[in-house]
Amino acid sequence: MISTQVIIVGGGIVGLATAYNLLQRYPGTALVLLEKETDLAVHQTGHNSGVLHSGIYYKPGSLKAIACRAGKQAMEGFCQQEGIPYEHCGKVIVALDADDNTRLNALHERGLANGIQCELIDRGRLQEIEPHAAGIRAIHIPETGIVDYRMVCSHLAARIMEWGAKIYTGAKVTGWREGTDEVIVNSSAGDFVGRYVVNCAGLYSDKVAAMGAGAAPAKIIPFRGEYFELKPETQYLCKGLIYPVPDPKFPFLGVHFTRLISGGVECGPNAVLAFAREGYRKRDINLPELAESLTYPGFLKLASTYWRTGAGEMWRSISKAAFVKALQRLMPEIRSEDLESVPAGVRAQAVTPDGKMLDDFAFKETPRMVHVINAPSPAATASLSIGKSIVEKLSQRF
Repeated sequence: MISTQVIIVGGGIVGLATAYNLLQRYPGTALVLLEKETDLAVHQTGHNSGVLHSGIYYKPGSLKAIACRAGKQAMEGFCQQEGIPYEHCGKVIVALDADDNTRLNALHERGLANGIQCELIDRGRLQEIEPHAAGIRAIHIPETGIVDYRMVCSHLAARIMEWGAKIYTGAKVTGWREGTDEVIVNSSAGDFVGRYVVNCAGLYSDKVAAMGAGAAPAKIIPFRGEYFELKPETQYLCKGLIYPVPDPKFPFLGVHFTRLISGGVECGPNAVLAFAREGYRKRDINLPELAESLTYPGFLKLASTYWRTGAGEMWRSISKAAFVKALQRLMPEIRSEDLESVPAGVRAQAVTPDGKMLDDFAFKETPRMVHVINAPSPAATASLSIGKSIVEKLSQRF
Protein backbone atom coordinates (compact mmCIF):
# COMPACT_ATOMS: atom_id res chain seq x y z
CA MET A 1 0.00 0.00 0.00
CA ILE A 2 1.36 3.41 -1.01
CA SER A 3 0.94 6.22 1.53
CA THR A 4 0.55 9.88 0.59
CA GLN A 5 -1.18 13.03 1.79
CA VAL A 6 -3.60 13.76 -1.06
CA ILE A 7 -5.03 11.45 -3.72
CA ILE A 8 -6.66 12.89 -6.84
CA VAL A 9 -8.81 10.56 -8.94
CA GLY A 10 -8.94 11.53 -12.61
CA GLY A 11 -6.29 12.75 -15.02
CA GLY A 12 -8.39 15.18 -17.04
CA ILE A 13 -7.90 18.92 -16.95
CA VAL A 14 -9.85 19.46 -13.69
CA GLY A 15 -7.84 16.83 -11.81
CA LEU A 16 -4.53 18.15 -13.14
CA ALA A 17 -5.49 21.77 -12.43
CA THR A 18 -6.40 20.80 -8.86
CA ALA A 19 -3.03 19.12 -8.36
CA TYR A 20 -1.25 22.15 -9.86
CA ASN A 21 -3.06 24.59 -7.56
CA LEU A 22 -2.52 22.42 -4.48
CA LEU A 23 1.22 22.16 -5.03
CA GLN A 24 1.47 25.88 -5.72
CA ARG A 25 -0.29 26.70 -2.45
CA TYR A 26 1.28 23.93 -0.37
CA PRO A 27 4.73 23.15 -1.84
CA GLY A 28 6.10 19.79 -0.84
CA THR A 29 2.71 18.15 -0.31
CA ALA A 30 2.86 14.43 -1.04
CA LEU A 31 0.34 13.96 -3.84
CA VAL A 32 -0.72 11.04 -6.02
CA LEU A 33 -2.92 11.33 -9.11
CA LEU A 34 -4.69 8.20 -10.40
CA GLU A 35 -5.86 7.90 -14.02
CA LYS A 36 -7.55 4.74 -15.31
CA GLU A 37 -6.36 5.18 -18.91
CA THR A 38 -2.79 4.72 -20.13
CA ASP A 39 -2.57 8.43 -20.97
CA LEU A 40 -3.90 11.68 -19.51
CA ALA A 41 -6.77 13.84 -20.81
CA VAL A 42 -8.21 11.03 -22.94
CA HIS A 43 -11.93 11.64 -22.50
CA GLN A 44 -13.81 14.95 -22.15
CA THR A 45 -10.63 17.06 -22.12
CA GLY A 46 -9.14 15.24 -25.09
CA HIS A 47 -12.30 15.68 -27.17
CA ASN A 48 -12.70 19.36 -26.31
CA SER A 49 -12.84 21.78 -29.26
CA GLY A 50 -10.47 24.13 -27.46
CA VAL A 51 -12.54 27.26 -26.88
CA LEU A 52 -11.42 29.80 -24.27
CA HIS A 53 -14.94 30.85 -23.28
CA SER A 54 -15.70 34.43 -22.26
CA GLY A 55 -18.50 33.50 -19.82
CA ILE A 56 -21.29 35.43 -21.55
CA TYR A 57 -23.92 32.69 -21.14
CA TYR A 58 -23.80 32.28 -17.38
CA LYS A 59 -25.95 33.89 -14.72
CA PRO A 60 -24.07 36.80 -13.12
CA GLY A 61 -22.79 35.79 -9.71
CA SER A 62 -23.07 32.05 -10.41
CA LEU A 63 -20.09 29.79 -9.75
CA LYS A 64 -19.92 29.15 -13.49
CA ALA A 65 -19.70 32.84 -14.35
CA ILE A 66 -17.12 33.64 -11.68
CA ALA A 67 -14.99 30.55 -12.38
CA CYS A 68 -15.08 31.10 -16.14
CA ARG A 69 -13.88 34.70 -15.94
CA ALA A 70 -11.15 33.96 -13.39
CA GLY A 71 -10.24 30.70 -15.08
CA LYS A 72 -9.87 32.26 -18.52
CA GLN A 73 -7.47 34.84 -17.16
CA ALA A 74 -5.51 32.16 -15.28
CA MET A 75 -5.43 29.86 -18.32
CA GLU A 76 -4.10 32.60 -20.57
CA GLY A 77 -1.47 33.41 -17.95
CA PHE A 78 -0.45 29.76 -17.73
CA CYS A 79 -0.21 29.52 -21.53
CA GLN A 80 2.01 32.61 -21.64
CA GLN A 81 4.19 31.20 -18.87
CA GLU A 82 4.53 27.82 -20.58
CA GLY A 83 4.79 29.02 -24.18
CA ILE A 84 1.54 27.28 -25.18
CA PRO A 85 -0.01 28.84 -28.33
CA TYR A 86 -3.44 30.43 -27.94
CA GLU A 87 -5.33 32.99 -29.96
CA HIS A 88 -8.09 35.53 -29.44
CA CYS A 89 -9.93 34.74 -32.67
CA GLY A 90 -13.22 36.32 -31.54
CA LYS A 91 -16.76 35.04 -31.61
CA VAL A 92 -20.12 36.16 -32.97
CA ILE A 93 -23.48 35.01 -31.58
CA VAL A 94 -25.98 35.61 -34.36
CA ALA A 95 -29.70 36.33 -34.23
CA LEU A 96 -31.52 34.80 -37.17
CA ASP A 97 -35.03 36.15 -36.52
CA ALA A 98 -37.07 38.40 -34.23
CA ASP A 99 -37.30 35.83 -31.45
CA ASP A 100 -33.54 35.40 -31.50
CA ASN A 101 -33.14 39.17 -31.45
CA THR A 102 -35.05 39.49 -28.17
CA ARG A 103 -32.87 36.81 -26.54
CA LEU A 104 -29.77 38.40 -28.06
CA ASN A 105 -30.46 41.66 -26.22
CA ALA A 106 -30.88 39.80 -22.94
CA LEU A 107 -27.67 37.87 -23.56
CA HIS A 108 -25.78 41.10 -24.25
CA GLU A 109 -27.00 42.54 -20.95
CA ARG A 110 -25.83 39.38 -19.19
CA GLY A 111 -22.43 39.70 -20.83
CA LEU A 112 -22.04 43.28 -19.67
CA ALA A 113 -23.08 42.25 -16.14
CA ASN A 114 -20.34 39.62 -16.22
CA GLY A 115 -17.73 42.21 -17.20
CA ILE A 116 -17.24 40.85 -20.71
CA GLN A 117 -15.99 42.90 -23.64
CA CYS A 118 -18.95 42.44 -25.98
CA GLU A 119 -20.78 44.60 -28.50
CA LEU A 120 -24.13 44.44 -30.28
CA ILE A 121 -23.49 44.78 -34.02
CA ASP A 122 -25.71 45.15 -37.07
CA ARG A 123 -25.77 43.03 -40.22
CA GLY A 124 -23.18 45.21 -41.94
CA ARG A 125 -20.62 44.88 -39.17
CA LEU A 126 -21.31 41.12 -38.92
CA GLN A 127 -20.45 40.74 -42.62
CA GLU A 128 -17.16 42.54 -42.04
CA ILE A 129 -16.22 40.09 -39.26
CA GLU A 130 -17.76 36.89 -40.69
CA PRO A 131 -18.64 37.52 -44.36
CA HIS A 132 -20.35 34.15 -44.83
CA ALA A 133 -22.49 34.10 -41.67
CA ALA A 134 -26.24 34.60 -41.70
CA GLY A 135 -27.97 36.81 -39.15
CA ILE A 136 -29.84 40.07 -38.75
CA ARG A 137 -27.78 41.20 -35.75
CA ALA A 138 -25.09 39.69 -33.54
CA ILE A 139 -23.03 40.02 -30.42
CA HIS A 140 -19.32 40.31 -31.12
CA ILE A 141 -16.98 39.04 -28.38
CA PRO A 142 -13.40 39.73 -29.51
CA GLU A 143 -11.83 38.26 -26.34
CA THR A 144 -13.05 34.68 -26.98
CA GLY A 145 -10.10 32.48 -27.80
CA ILE A 146 -8.89 29.02 -28.77
CA VAL A 147 -6.19 26.72 -27.37
CA ASP A 148 -5.17 23.04 -27.31
CA TYR A 149 -6.27 21.69 -23.92
CA ARG A 150 -4.39 18.41 -24.31
CA MET A 151 -1.21 20.46 -24.64
CA VAL A 152 -2.24 22.40 -21.54
CA CYS A 153 -2.65 19.09 -19.68
CA SER A 154 0.77 17.91 -20.81
CA HIS A 155 2.34 21.04 -19.34
CA LEU A 156 0.30 20.80 -16.12
CA ALA A 157 1.44 17.20 -15.68
CA ALA A 158 5.06 18.17 -16.27
CA ARG A 159 4.90 20.88 -13.60
CA ILE A 160 3.22 18.74 -10.95
CA MET A 161 5.70 15.89 -11.46
CA GLU A 162 8.54 18.40 -11.37
CA TRP A 163 7.21 19.47 -7.96
CA GLY A 164 7.30 15.89 -6.66
CA ALA A 165 3.81 14.50 -7.36
CA LYS A 166 3.34 10.98 -8.65
CA ILE A 167 1.02 10.18 -11.57
CA TYR A 168 -0.16 6.61 -12.00
CA THR A 169 -1.83 5.70 -15.30
CA GLY A 170 -3.67 2.43 -15.77
CA ALA A 171 -4.97 2.98 -12.24
CA LYS A 172 -8.74 2.43 -12.30
CA VAL A 173 -10.34 3.06 -8.93
CA THR A 174 -12.33 0.01 -7.83
CA GLY A 175 -13.33 1.07 -4.32
CA TRP A 176 -12.50 3.25 -1.35
CA ARG A 177 -13.11 3.48 2.35
CA GLU A 178 -13.12 6.70 4.34
CA GLY A 179 -11.98 6.44 7.95
CA THR A 180 -11.57 8.96 10.73
CA ASP A 181 -7.98 9.86 9.85
CA GLU A 182 -7.43 8.54 6.34
CA VAL A 183 -8.98 7.26 3.11
CA ILE A 184 -7.96 3.95 1.54
CA VAL A 185 -8.37 3.89 -2.24
CA ASN A 186 -8.28 0.56 -4.10
CA SER A 187 -7.21 0.61 -7.73
CA SER A 188 -6.03 -1.67 -10.51
CA ALA A 189 -2.52 -0.30 -9.89
CA GLY A 190 -2.61 -1.18 -6.20
CA ASP A 191 -3.94 0.32 -2.99
CA PHE A 192 -3.26 3.86 -1.80
CA VAL A 193 -3.87 5.55 1.52
CA GLY A 194 -4.09 9.30 1.94
CA ARG A 195 -5.38 11.91 4.34
CA TYR A 196 -7.64 13.49 1.69
CA VAL A 197 -9.13 12.50 -1.67
CA VAL A 198 -10.50 14.58 -4.55
CA ASN A 199 -12.76 12.81 -7.05
CA CYS A 200 -12.40 14.36 -10.53
CA ALA A 201 -13.51 11.25 -12.43
CA GLY A 202 -15.64 13.11 -14.99
CA LEU A 203 -17.95 10.67 -16.75
CA TYR A 204 -17.68 8.34 -13.75
CA SER A 205 -17.67 10.92 -10.95
CA ASP A 206 -21.04 9.77 -9.62
CA LYS A 207 -19.94 6.14 -9.76
CA VAL A 208 -16.76 6.85 -7.80
CA ALA A 209 -18.73 8.88 -5.24
CA ALA A 210 -21.25 6.07 -4.81
CA MET A 211 -18.53 3.53 -4.01
CA GLY A 212 -18.57 4.68 -0.41
CA ALA A 213 -20.42 7.94 0.08
CA GLY A 214 -23.89 6.78 -0.93
CA ALA A 215 -25.73 7.97 -4.01
CA ALA A 216 -24.55 11.17 -5.62
CA PRO A 217 -27.08 14.05 -5.75
CA ALA A 218 -27.29 13.60 -9.53
CA LYS A 219 -26.54 10.86 -12.05
CA ILE A 220 -24.24 11.30 -15.01
CA ILE A 221 -26.11 10.78 -18.29
CA PRO A 222 -23.69 10.65 -21.24
CA PHE A 223 -24.58 12.74 -24.30
CA ARG A 224 -22.55 12.26 -27.45
CA GLY A 225 -21.73 15.35 -29.48
CA GLU A 226 -21.10 14.56 -33.14
CA TYR A 227 -19.06 16.84 -35.39
CA PHE A 228 -18.10 17.47 -38.95
CA GLU A 229 -15.09 19.46 -40.10
CA LEU A 230 -14.81 21.83 -43.04
CA LYS A 231 -12.58 20.48 -45.77
CA PRO A 232 -9.40 22.55 -46.22
CA GLU A 233 -10.63 24.27 -49.37
CA THR A 234 -13.72 25.66 -47.57
CA GLN A 235 -12.17 26.64 -44.23
CA TYR A 236 -12.02 30.26 -45.43
CA LEU A 237 -15.79 30.43 -44.80
CA CYS A 238 -15.23 30.78 -41.05
CA LYS A 239 -12.81 33.34 -39.59
CA GLY A 240 -13.38 32.70 -35.89
CA LEU A 241 -16.30 31.26 -33.93
CA ILE A 242 -19.92 31.47 -35.13
CA TYR A 243 -22.67 30.50 -32.67
CA PRO A 244 -26.48 30.73 -32.68
CA VAL A 245 -28.45 32.32 -29.86
CA PRO A 246 -28.87 29.40 -27.42
CA ASP A 247 -32.16 28.01 -26.18
CA PRO A 248 -32.25 29.06 -22.50
CA LYS A 249 -33.97 25.79 -21.51
CA PHE A 250 -30.89 23.71 -22.38
CA PRO A 251 -27.22 23.76 -21.33
CA PHE A 252 -26.25 22.91 -24.92
CA LEU A 253 -25.32 25.75 -27.29
CA GLY A 254 -26.65 24.35 -30.58
CA VAL A 255 -24.64 23.53 -33.69
CA HIS A 256 -21.94 26.11 -34.36
CA PHE A 257 -18.66 26.72 -36.19
CA THR A 258 -15.41 26.60 -34.20
CA ARG A 259 -12.00 27.45 -35.58
CA LEU A 260 -9.33 25.25 -34.01
CA ILE A 261 -5.89 26.38 -32.89
CA SER A 262 -4.52 23.80 -35.37
CA GLY A 263 -6.24 25.69 -38.20
CA GLY A 264 -9.23 23.47 -38.95
CA VAL A 265 -12.91 24.38 -38.47
CA GLU A 266 -15.30 22.09 -36.58
CA CYS A 267 -19.04 22.16 -37.24
CA GLY A 268 -21.45 20.91 -34.57
CA PRO A 269 -22.20 19.32 -32.22
CA ASN A 270 -25.59 17.77 -31.89
CA ALA A 271 -26.45 16.15 -28.52
CA VAL A 272 -27.75 12.57 -28.45
CA LEU A 273 -27.88 9.98 -25.71
CA ALA A 274 -24.70 7.90 -25.80
CA PHE A 275 -25.21 4.16 -25.34
CA ALA A 276 -22.13 4.01 -23.10
CA ARG A 277 -20.45 6.54 -20.83
CA GLU A 278 -17.51 6.42 -23.20
CA GLY A 279 -19.63 5.83 -26.29
CA TYR A 280 -17.84 7.93 -28.89
CA ARG A 281 -19.22 5.91 -31.81
CA LYS A 282 -22.80 4.96 -32.59
CA ARG A 283 -21.86 1.30 -32.30
CA ASP A 284 -20.32 1.71 -28.82
CA ILE A 285 -22.86 0.06 -26.52
CA ASN A 286 -22.49 -0.83 -22.84
CA LEU A 287 -25.73 -2.58 -21.98
CA PRO A 288 -25.56 -2.13 -18.17
CA GLU A 289 -24.74 1.57 -18.53
CA LEU A 290 -27.45 2.08 -21.16
CA ALA A 291 -30.01 0.31 -18.99
CA GLU A 292 -28.98 2.47 -16.05
CA SER A 293 -29.61 5.63 -18.09
CA LEU A 294 -32.91 4.45 -19.57
CA THR A 295 -34.35 3.35 -16.21
CA TYR A 296 -33.19 6.37 -14.23
CA PRO A 297 -36.29 8.38 -13.16
CA GLY A 298 -34.50 11.67 -13.82
CA PHE A 299 -33.72 10.75 -17.42
CA LEU A 300 -37.25 9.47 -18.02
CA LYS A 301 -38.70 12.78 -16.79
CA LEU A 302 -36.21 14.75 -18.87
CA ALA A 303 -37.00 12.71 -21.99
CA SER A 304 -40.76 13.01 -21.55
CA THR A 305 -40.50 16.79 -21.23
CA TYR A 306 -38.15 17.41 -24.14
CA TRP A 307 -38.86 14.47 -26.44
CA ARG A 308 -39.39 16.69 -29.47
CA THR A 309 -36.00 18.31 -29.06
CA GLY A 310 -34.42 14.91 -28.46
CA ALA A 311 -36.01 13.49 -31.58
CA GLY A 312 -34.60 16.37 -33.62
CA GLU A 313 -31.10 15.75 -32.25
CA MET A 314 -31.39 12.04 -33.07
CA TRP A 315 -32.56 12.79 -36.60
CA ARG A 316 -29.49 15.01 -37.16
CA SER A 317 -27.38 12.11 -35.92
CA ILE A 318 -28.91 9.77 -38.48
CA SER A 319 -29.20 12.21 -41.40
CA LYS A 320 -26.24 14.21 -42.65
CA ALA A 321 -28.68 16.26 -44.74
CA ALA A 322 -30.53 17.31 -41.58
CA PHE A 323 -27.24 18.22 -39.91
CA VAL A 324 -26.23 20.28 -42.95
CA LYS A 325 -29.61 22.04 -42.91
CA ALA A 326 -29.02 23.08 -39.30
CA LEU A 327 -25.57 24.43 -40.23
CA GLN A 328 -27.02 26.31 -43.20
CA ARG A 329 -29.12 28.41 -40.85
CA LEU A 330 -25.83 29.96 -39.71
CA MET A 331 -23.94 29.70 -43.00
CA PRO A 332 -26.16 29.29 -46.08
CA GLU A 333 -23.25 28.50 -48.41
CA ILE A 334 -22.39 25.23 -46.66
CA ARG A 335 -22.99 22.09 -48.71
CA SER A 336 -22.79 18.43 -47.70
CA GLU A 337 -19.71 17.89 -49.85
CA ASP A 338 -17.86 20.59 -47.85
CA LEU A 339 -17.93 18.45 -44.71
CA GLU A 340 -16.09 15.38 -43.47
CA SER A 341 -16.74 13.45 -40.28
CA VAL A 342 -14.43 13.79 -37.29
CA PRO A 343 -14.42 11.98 -33.92
CA ALA A 344 -17.27 12.73 -31.54
CA GLY A 345 -17.08 13.73 -27.89
CA VAL A 346 -19.15 12.67 -24.89
CA ARG A 347 -20.43 15.16 -22.34
CA ALA A 348 -21.04 14.11 -18.73
CA GLN A 349 -24.42 15.71 -18.04
CA ALA A 350 -25.52 15.52 -14.42
CA VAL A 351 -29.30 14.98 -14.14
CA THR A 352 -31.19 15.13 -10.85
CA PRO A 353 -33.87 12.55 -9.91
CA ASP A 354 -36.60 15.11 -10.71
CA GLY A 355 -35.39 15.43 -14.31
CA LYS A 356 -33.41 18.68 -14.15
CA MET A 357 -30.04 19.09 -15.85
CA LEU A 358 -27.53 20.62 -13.45
CA ASP A 359 -26.22 23.74 -15.13
CA ASP A 360 -23.62 24.81 -12.58
CA PHE A 361 -20.60 23.21 -10.98
CA ALA A 362 -21.63 20.88 -8.16
CA PHE A 363 -19.70 19.16 -5.37
CA LYS A 364 -20.37 16.58 -2.68
CA GLU A 365 -18.17 16.81 0.39
CA THR A 366 -17.36 14.54 3.33
CA PRO A 367 -14.81 15.17 6.08
CA ARG A 368 -11.92 13.80 3.99
CA MET A 369 -13.23 13.88 0.43
CA VAL A 370 -14.36 16.34 -2.22
CA HIS A 371 -16.36 14.87 -5.10
CA VAL A 372 -16.69 16.99 -8.25
CA ILE A 373 -20.17 15.81 -9.24
CA ASN A 374 -20.75 18.22 -12.12
CA ALA A 375 -18.13 20.08 -14.13
CA PRO A 376 -19.85 21.04 -17.41
CA SER A 377 -18.62 23.46 -20.05
CA PRO A 378 -16.77 25.79 -19.51
CA ALA A 379 -14.85 23.41 -17.23
CA ALA A 380 -11.73 23.44 -19.40
CA THR A 381 -11.62 27.24 -19.56
CA ALA A 382 -12.38 27.47 -15.85
CA SER A 383 -10.22 24.52 -14.76
CA LEU A 384 -7.51 26.49 -12.96
CA SER A 385 -10.19 28.46 -11.11
CA ILE A 386 -12.13 25.28 -10.26
CA GLY A 387 -8.91 23.70 -9.04
CA LYS A 388 -8.27 26.71 -6.84
CA SER A 389 -11.78 26.42 -5.36
CA ILE A 390 -11.23 22.73 -4.61
CA VAL A 391 -7.93 23.50 -2.90
CA GLU A 392 -9.74 26.13 -0.82
CA LYS A 393 -12.21 23.44 0.27
CA LEU A 394 -9.30 21.16 1.21
CA SER A 395 -7.48 23.94 3.06
CA GLN A 396 -10.35 24.11 5.55
CA ARG A 397 -9.59 20.49 6.42
CA PHE A 398 -5.78 20.69 6.59
